[in-house]
Amino acid sequence: MARKVSSKSGAAVSLASAEAPAKPAPDAAATAPSTVSGFPIIGIGASAGGLEAFEAFFHACPMDSGMAFVLVPHLDPGHQSLLTEILQRSTAMPVVEAMDQVAVEPNRVYVIPPNREMSILNGVLLLSVPEQARGQRMPIDGFLRSLAEDQAERAIGIILSGTATDGTLGLRAILGAGGVCMVQDPATAKYDGMPQSAISSGYATHVLPVEQMPAMLLELNKTSVFRQKLPAIVPDKALSGLHQVLLQVRSRTGHDFSLYKKSTISRRIERRMAQHSIEDMVVYARYLKANPAEARVLFKELLINVTNFFRDPEAFVALKDAVLPTLLAGKPADYSFRVWVAGCATGEEAYSIAMVLQELMDELRQRRIQEPRIQIYATDLDEDAIIVARSGSYPPNIVQDVTPERLRRFFTKDEAGYKIKKEIREMVVFAVQNVIKDPPFTKLDLLSCRNLMIYLEPELQNRLIPTFHYALKPDGVLFLSSSESINSHPELFLALDRKWKLYRARHATATARLPATGALPRAVEASGKPVEVAFDKPKAANIADLSNRALLQAYAPPSVTTDARGNILYVNGDTGRYLRPAPGLVSTNIVDMAREGLQLELRTALLHASAESAPMLNREVAVKTNGGFSQVNISIRRLPSGAGENLLLVSFQDIAEHDTPPGMPTRAAGRGKRPAASAERARVEELERDLAYVRETLQATIEEAQASNEELKSTNEELQSTNEELQSSNEELETSKEELQSLNEEVLTVNAELNAKIEQLGGIQNDMKNLLDNINAGTLFLDHQLHIRRYTREAVKAYRLVATDVGRPLGDIKSNLDGEDLQAELQTVLDTLIPSEREVRTHDGAWYLARIQPYRTLDNVIEGVVLTFTEVSDFKLASEKARQSEARLAAMQLATEQLARQLSDGIVDTVSEPLVVLDGELQVISANRAFYRYFQVTAAETVGRKFYNLSNGAWDVPALRQLLDNSLRRDQAIDGYELEHDFPGIGHRRLVLNARRIVTAAGTTELILLALVTIG
Repeated sequence: MARKVSSKSGAAVSLASAEAPAKPAPDAAATAPSTVSGFPIIGIGASAGGLEAFEAFFHACPMDSGMAFVLVPHLDPGHQSLLTEILQRSTAMPVVEAMDQVAVEPNRVYVIPPNREMSILNGVLLLSVPEQARGQRMPIDGFLRSLAEDQAERAIGIILSGTATDGTLGLRAILGAGGVCMVQDPATAKYDGMPQSAISSGYATHVLPVEQMPAMLLELNKTSVFRQKLPAIVPDKALSGLHQVLLQVRSRTGHDFSLYKKSTISRRIERRMAQHSIEDMVVYARYLKANPAEARVLFKELLINVTNFFRDPEAFVALKDAVLPTLLAGKPADYSFRVWVAGCATGEEAYSIAMVLQELMDELRQRRIQEPRIQIYATDLDEDAIIVARSGSYPPNIVQDVTPERLRRFFTKDEAGYKIKKEIREMVVFAVQNVIKDPPFTKLDLLSCRNLMIYLEPELQNRLIPTFHYALKPDGVLFLSSSESINSHPELFLALDRKWKLYRARHATATARLPATGALPRAVEASGKPVEVAFDKPKAANIADLSNRALLQAYAPPSVTTDARGNILYVNGDTGRYLRPAPGLVSTNIVDMAREGLQLELRTALLHASAESAPMLNREVAVKTNGGFSQVNISIRRLPSGAGENLLLVSFQDIAEHDTPPGMPTRAAGRGKRPAASAERARVEELERDLAYVRETLQATIEEAQASNEELKSTNEELQSTNEELQSSNEELETSKEELQSLNEEVLTVNAELNAKIEQLGGIQNDMKNLLDNINAGTLFLDHQLHIRRYTREAVKAYRLVATDVGRPLGDIKSNLDGEDLQAELQTVLDTLIPSEREVRTHDGAWYLARIQPYRTLDNVIEGVVLTFTEVSDFKLASEKARQSEARLAAMQLATEQLARQLSDGIVDTVSEPLVVLDGELQVISANRAFYRYFQVTAAETVGRKFYNLSNGAWDVPALRQLLDNSLRRDQAIDGYELEHDFPGIGHRRLVLNARRIVTAAGTTELILLALVTIG
């Protein structure tokens, strides 16, 4: 329960742990438990998407951080968890599944087993079988609460990716104990339900991406709050800096925390200092002076609201069974049962008391006992907490604290969680109040203030307890926490239950009139003795007041003041002759208490006076007293009231026998029958008035009956309409039920299909494993950062891989390749998506074909690259031999061709007729000596030139060109072609040309052999 602490100037703090430690002394409750580990214990909770977050966290976490990590994910209770095996690949720290009674050690990771709940006590993990149904379990909240109670300010809670709200209440407990709460940035979470819930509730001290959390933990581990336990007394050197900080807070917010326990407030301040990397309080005080916003944030840090429903359930059982029935006994229906919950935080404790009282009211109603009216006042200094309390909306996590019966009875379920029903909400009035500075509520039957005084200095405690005593009625009950007591003021209270701290107020003469002022009263002296409260008597009586009282007593008639319905509010004088207690249930209505003869007149007079403003004066009525009737005058006047109430003053005055009633003739003594006649007429007039009244009453009754009948008809029509709407709603619900049943069947079908798909994928995975193991090709699967995702056993021949290398960058692994670095080529393929191949050689001389291809999913999404190594040593050796054989064969062919060419050249040169060899482009390759001699040209002028260009174009004859083209392309020979032409230097000649197509041994080069024969 959040608790507020206020000082003389109005400072207030709400700082209570999630579960109040059950210790006898207040000081013990305000400090950390005696058994605290010498290192921080980190509780990490996650749900959907938590595996990726866990891996990212431990990738960035060093193995020698000096901290212990306890993981609480949501696991399937029916399947064995593989989380420890998976996370072991991400960290060098040992990752183990938690076991019962195992002491937590630093630099280790503990994972909760499936279908277990886990808590921690004195640094030892405790496992238990869950009691709640599968869908209602909150394992993260449960562990973080126990961590906060066990480790106090050393506790650190982290919430990662997940759905719903599990972990929010656990962070609230850690924050209240002085620990640190980290939440994954929702933008980086796969599912942001749990992070968003913790952030929106205001329980996140750090919102970071997962990768940055280990670095922040290392920084926090350097602060004093984690290095060693704070002393109970702050040293003088630190006290000066603390006072400077408090001075800045007071100047910025108007609240003074000087009377708050220094050890606790120092922890709160150091937590803010750690967030700004400030180690000296004096420096932090200067920082506050330069940054006014930080002072307000620090003030909110000191107003942490930590509470839950039905804290200490046994205390509420004692309150319900032993205390409240006694307080409620004998209370009438119009009695207002007043309760004050001081420091209500977000309203859980106020609503808890309201639910207990409502249950008692239901029991009284079943026993047909009139129950009183309940009024609960719940106050807190934190306006934000009051806003939450007024809304009455709470997360689903409250199922851990509220029984299913109370959830059904007092809450309605919505998408966000649970909402308090209207009947409970209307019982509680929430308000912002400083419990120390502001005046308290008074005339209380019950005052609940739990876990507040343990955070106050003794001086402030001694001032607060008398205020609570003053606020309570005689025999009212004070309800404290198990860590608080009233030992400094035993004379003010009587203990009802010392274990659960229930006390009854004792109001003696000296203590019943304590003033409720801003400066709280002191009921004891410094020596501890009660202070006798003396009140000064007035030196002289108020003469006007005494005179008025004497006149009223001597001359005013007996009268009563009533409301418009006749309920008596005040009695003046002796009204016993006219009013008497009515038999049956006690009633204070003037008509019920009127004696015989007055009831009809009073009822009529009250109706008349309520409807009209004119008074009714001196109405004569015969009243039966002491066996006879006597005449009485009744007067009814309306009284002015500033509150808008209709108050009536009813006066009674006896008529003496010698008095003449108004409107009656004067009695004459000496006339015999005259008085009798007058009495008879008076009796007749009285009977006529009674008859007229009865008629008027009957008419009014008839009119009221008719109006009631019309209202009943209208109500009946409304009920019929409501019934039809309910029937329509019922039909819609039936339809929705059928739709839900159909949807359920579809879900079952989809579930069966998914199970079949899972089995199929399992078979495919097995086939793929055997395929990769038997293709004798090394394969490496790399992600976008070229980190190893998976590899086959043959890949170790190219890279020196071990099982723990999965997840590491490939560049960090030493390869067995000779001078080969595939890193750049891998990145190129990843960037361009163009596959690449190359041959590589290992240190042992083996050759491999390295093929790099993009890794494509079934959705054609690139998620990395695949590197395969196929051994090609045998192929490489065979290729080398074939290459050498081809080289030798080519050399032999070259030598043969050279020999043949030399032979052919010799044969051509020995021929006496001119010969020329042309290539496919009719370019001269060679010619014999007869050609050079006959046409008087040189080799330089002939070889390498076009045949048509020789001898100044003498051979450029179209018919000859066509014949040569046909000979080359169509393998046609030229026989006996005659050519006459004037050749430069030799004159006119007549030649016969013969040509043949020649193919070389390689079958690629085409040549033409042209022979020239001179005929004149």
